[in-house]
Amino acid sequence: MAKSINKILPISGMTCASCSAAVQNALNKTKGVKKANVNLATEVASIEFDPELVDMNSLVKAVENSGYRVGREDATADNTEEKLKAAARRMWTAWIFTIPIMLWMIPEMFWGIAWPNQQVYHIGMLTLAAIQLVVVGSTTYRSAFKSVTHGGANMDVLIAMGTLAALSTGIMHFFIPIASFTGVAAMIMAIHLTGRYIETKAKGKASQAIRKLLELGAKTATILQNGTEKEVPVETLQVDDIIIVKAGSKIPTDAQIIEGEAAIDESMATGESMPVHKTAGDNIIGATILKQGYLKAKVTKIGKDTFLSQIIKMVEEAQNSKIPIQEFADKVTSYFVPTVIAIAIISLAVWLIFPQSLGKVLVWAVNFLPWINPELGYLSQAIFAAVAVLVIACPCALGLATPTALMVGSGKGAENGILIRKGEAIQTMRQIDTIVFDKTGTITRGTPQVTDFYSKLEEKEVLKLAAGIEKGSTHPLATAILEFAQSKQVEAADMTDFQIIAGHGIKAKHNKNNFLLGNLELMQANNIETEEIKLRIETLQKQAKTVVMLAQADHVIGVLAIADKIKPDSAAAISKLHKLGFRTVMLTGDNQETAAAIAKEANISQVIANVLPDQKVTTVKDLQNKYGRVAMVGDGINDAPALKQADVGIAIGSGTDIAIESADITLVNNSLNSVVKAVLLSQKTFRKIKQNLFWAFAYNMVAIPLAFLGMLHPVIAETAMAFSSVTVVSNANLLKKEKLEI
Repeated sequence: MAKSINKILPISGMTCASCSAAVQNALNKTKGVKKANVNLATEVASIEFDPELVDMNSLVKAVENSGYRVGREDATADNTEEKLKAAARRMWTAWIFTIPIMLWMIPEMFWGIAWPNQQVYHIGMLTLAAIQLVVVGSTTYRSAFKSVTHGGANMDVLIAMGTLAALSTGIMHFFIPIASFTGVAAMIMAIHLTGRYIETKAKGKASQAIRKLLELGAKTATILQNGTEKEVPVETLQVDDIIIVKAGSKIPTDAQIIEGEAAIDESMATGESMPVHKTAGDNIIGATILKQGYLKAKVTKIGKDTFLSQIIKMVEEAQNSKIPIQEFADKVTSYFVPTVIAIAIISLAVWLIFPQSLGKVLVWAVNFLPWINPELGYLSQAIFAAVAVLVIACPCALGLATPTALMVGSGKGAENGILIRKGEAIQTMRQIDTIVFDKTGTITRGTPQVTDFYSKLEEKEVLKLAAGIEKGSTHPLATAILEFAQSKQVEAADMTDFQIIAGHGIKAKHNKNNFLLGNLELMQANNIETEEIKLRIETLQKQAKTVVMLAQADHVIGVLAIADKIKPDSAAAISKLHKLGFRTVMLTGDNQETAAAIAKEANISQVIANVLPDQKVTTVKDLQNKYGRVAMVGDGINDAPALKQADVGIAIGSGTDIAIESADITLVNNSLNSVVKAVLLSQKTFRKIKQNLFWAFAYNMVAIPLAFLGMLHPVIAETAMAFSSVTVVSNANLLKKEKLEI
């Protein structure tokens, strides 16, 4: 069976949560589609499907069969501006017709004067309202018609039914004694389109994170060609091109410095404002700014492989994902519009059957609700209540509650060097009470150095053998030994018959002699005498140093102590996590004494030492069984399975690509303070989601019964409906002002 692939499709024509639900259902029912999520806020469908069972044409057809269209794939800022301008045009046109209607209604409403006479007044109101509904309401009516003909019912169906019902009273008024609500129909449409405009504007603000990231990239680059500097478009750069970057300019793409040194502002990636010093051999990130200095660098990544492109991809993935709490809202939304139509019909029927009983409610309410008119005829009051029910109900607020908060949260995260790859991590993070840290490169700097060296033989000879055994290894401890040998101007010996003992050390031969290089466990397993150096080993371990021994035959001939200092802010960050109520655990392959010393320095609650690389997943599982939900923070290849196993995987951004791909959250900054920020971001984002869902549900639960009882004027009802969505989006935008610190 073919591997499933993921595809993002922009969807055009969606106006509310019922629309996105209809598209999502259509895609999920398509054979070969494993999972489809349709996001109303970003107006895209994220689809996982089997390419052997379904192709792009089938997906497009499924969207079209639900009554919507697949839009442009390059939908960026220009598209958003076009939508905003179109929404503004419709809104102002609606008010051009509605304001005269309102002014004409005032004498009749307050003094009972229908100027110049009743017949002209009603014909004029009916004409103006009808023209307005045709001119600016056509989009709404087309959307409603399309939704119904495709077996669905969206928000536009409610608006269409409400306005047409109100308009019909103007026609009925000429034949039966009924109040005319034609002016109300025009006002409902004008307020509806005003709400759409404000909502579009607010959604644009919520989604600006991607646009900001797209705008960060440099447009041109200076390359060195045959000894001459030449300015070229960034799109033409190739890997291994030599670029020149001068003070004050943007670095055009990811590269490695080959000459020069500079202070670089990496705040767009890390959120940290202090410039970072870089020199030959260091990697630099495209779109960061060279503040001081001059650099010659070799291009290492271009196009979609660059760091900036990966950030954009991660933010898009987060914004297009759905989190568990949204599932309930989606279920409610799928039944929302049909239920509201049913309630409106029941309202009409109840008012016609029990007018006197419900009329008593209005007589009581007229004392504090000035728009209520108990003297309206029963048919007029029944239509009044039914129209109010239709236009007060709002599934949009439910549909926008989660995705807008997720959009703003993921954007704020990107600005602070926190890349949320999976949206569900935001919800899961609040259920975490234990955070597990890998030691090397996570709590510590990841660049250990030899601090002590003891030898029974001639020092250079022992160091030559140790370097020979470690030659070719990329392990941090091996690198430390090789660098130490190089600093002593010692060349590595030629070794043969290498045998790696995972988590313990290496066996090798030199001139037919067997040598062992590794930890105490390796020595004991091979019956190497260590009693005479036991005190020395214990002393070094208490100083948080890792002890590596070189043995020949049955005795130790050399001891190297290697220390990896903790990062400057590790202890403070872990203390902050304790304040937030988290339990912290450190995993390390070090022995218990060394691990305990590092844990004490870093303020870690619990230490699990002597953990081999292949035991990390099992250890995380054990912690999950013991404590419940667990987050894991790591950076290496051997951390990837554990990051996957954890309920939330957090990768240090300077770590390996595989660790980052395995994680739910990636921290661009190497600082553990970013873990604190990530926790606070997830908590604050989820709080906004809960607030939005509460207000969306509460609004509908309170508003619909009031409208049913005839206590809400349709115009006030529509105003409340229009601004319920705006309130939800605006509340999500407040997240931008939240501070991620403790």
